[in-house]
Amino acid sequence: MFHLALRTAATAARHGASLTRATTRSSLTSMTVVRCMASEALKKNPGLAAPRHGTGETDEEFDARYVAYFSRKDIDGWEVRKGINDLQGMDLVPEPKICVEVLRACRRINDFALAVRFLEAIRVKSGKSPHIYNYIIQEIKPVLDELGVPTLEEIGYDKPELALQDPYKD
Repeated sequence: MFHLALRTAATAARHGASLTRATTRSSLTSMTVVRCMASEALKKNPGLAAPRHGTGETDEEFDARYVAYFSRKDIDGWEVRKGINDLQGMDLVPEPKICVEVLRACRRINDFALAVRFLEAIRVKSGKSPHIYNYIIQEIKPVLDELGVPTLEEIGYDKPELALQDPYKD
């Protein structure tokens, strides 16, 4: 883009046009190039990058979109973290089938810590409803065993490590 602006300014000076008009034309050209690049990127990765505001997406379509995103074979660590961050930013607890694909994606990129952090995030997102977390663990337990990922309870992450006893509690 910088080279394009310099070349346009040099061409404008050569033809006697104003630099402002050349810069504006250069900016419009570069914005068009960026728009084309963005649309090409969306065609290559139709997953999470497309804005979904006001589309009226059903729960099944939402689940299918995230399952397809995390089940890609060429997904890298940044994309997995981006997808997990997007999921955690929403006011929902992901379905077990999405959790399974996230864990499999963590296995594909060989990131055990991210898988454990995802389980912790699911536990936090469940909030004061432990039955939601227990349901998800029950549904994804076969995949956890297959991948060799322990549950939070199995590695002791369900209790604070350095918590002090309440002196006022009997």
